Amino acid sequence: MENVQLTPKCVFEHFARINNIPRPSKREEKMIEYLKNFGKERNLTTIVDETGNVLIRKDATPGYEDREMIILQSHMDMVCEKLVDIDFDFDNQAIQTYVDGEWLKAKGTTLGADDGIGCAMQLAVLDSDDIEHGPIECVFTRDEETGLTGAFGMKENFMTGSMLINLDSEDEGQIFVSCAGGKTTTAIFHFDRIQAPEGCFFIKASIKGLTGGHSGDDINKKRANAIKILARFLYKQIEKRPLLLASFDAGRMHNAIPRDGAIVFAVDNADKEAVRADWNIFAAEVEDEFHVTEKNMEWHMESTEPCDTLPKEVSDSVIRALQAVDNGIYSMCQDEEIAWLVETSSNVASVSTAEKELTVVASQRSNVMSNLENQGNTVKALFQLAGAEVLQGDGYPAWKMRAGSTLTKLTVDCYKELFHKDPQVLGIHAGLECGLFSERYPNLDMVSFGPTLRGVHSPDEKLLIPTVQMVWDHLLLILKRIPKRV
Repeated sequence: MENVQLTPKCVFEHFARINNIPRPSKREEKMIEYLKNFGKERNLTTIVDETGNVLIRKDATPGYEDREMIILQSHMDMVCEKLVDIDFDFDNQAIQTYVDGEWLKAKGTTLGADDGIGCAMQLAVLDSDDIEHGPIECVFTRDEETGLTGAFGMKENFMTGSMLINLDSEDEGQIFVSCAGGKTTTAIFHFDRIQAPEGCFFIKASIKGLTGGHSGDDINKKRANAIKILARFLYKQIEKRPLLLASFDAGRMHNAIPRDGAIVFAVDNADKEAVRADWNIFAAEVEDEFHVTEKNMEWHMESTEPCDTLPKEVSDSVIRALQAVDNGIYSMCQDEEIAWLVETSSNVASVSTAEKELTVVASQRSNVMSNLENQGNTVKALFQLAGAEVLQGDGYPAWKMRAGSTLTKLTVDCYKELFHKDPQVLGIHAGLECGLFSERYPNLDMVSFGPTLRGVHSPDEKLLIPTVQMVWDHLLLILKRIPKRV
């Protein structure tokens, strides 16, 4: 991190240390070891469960021993996305950060503030000797980004507090009290490759530079999906002329809107110039369609070496399925007070091609569990009709608003006292681990808040520096005002 004054200093120092530790989802071993040593070096009770979640417990400061136990919770993993022309090893290299005005950014990669900044705040509380608070449990969960593995694997008696603050939200001044549930649908097309007929011309087409973003929080912002764009072009082509798909690769994360992708396909040699002309016209149309949200689209088309392709029937089925599959908002919330909130959505997240398989991953979200099931079944049925093998997990539950929440009232009151304005109390279309916690700990009182982040799950991720101080001040006042045990 550059030598720039960042406040609160204690939080940004811990964030800098965290960003020196490689912590990709499902490969958080170095971060787990760091947290274990952190707790033990400070003589704090430190527990690692069989899943890899870490809990560090700190006693109350003098005079606060009779307060309710509160849990501070963040996830330790980060989404590992980089610009396509950047050479970066997320398993071994530190995130390189820099300050741009009021924003903290990373050089060509995701910043890791989702949710490293939450972890940094927890470590700063644990490391302090001048913060007034009752007994605290700081919980660091693993693999939130690619499966909520830590929250799924947590046993019912791991946490013992009665209240929980999740530090994984991305808009300062917004307090979240409910979230969407979600599930992932994976479709696998099986095939034996064939040799393309004589007289075929092979083309590689790609798109990059899209905005991307979080498939829950950003699904309503009319951002282009690289998979859907490439599928649209292929579908228009198979309606005009024979085409054989050789590969389709786009997207990486199940919870990110794909920013780039590439296709390789074969057409009759006589059609190559018509395909190029169609590509140029299509690019112009799509750029106009997304002229507000996608100002940096890059389109490329070139000839490439011949290779074996998918059989015609499978090639057409893949293209038609990707054209037809739901992507984006399915429905908005019906309740008048939250009619602005997306209720149900789906995101086609990734396509990858191997020698004998092409795999599509799509994620569905909803605040209404019956509609989550319906949307998942809609996507599943579409790919079944296309002849794919379809796999679905159980997903994760929605977190429902808790009526009469003591912690929500306290959080709102502290915010108003500090900043002399009302915060927004909201639900979020993204998934939070609070949904799973609400199943394991039905009596747990929870809220979620955090500093302002933009471009999460993409190399454009950035953290608004002044909001870190605001959230820190808010958190410390809440800790000071936690009620006494009844």
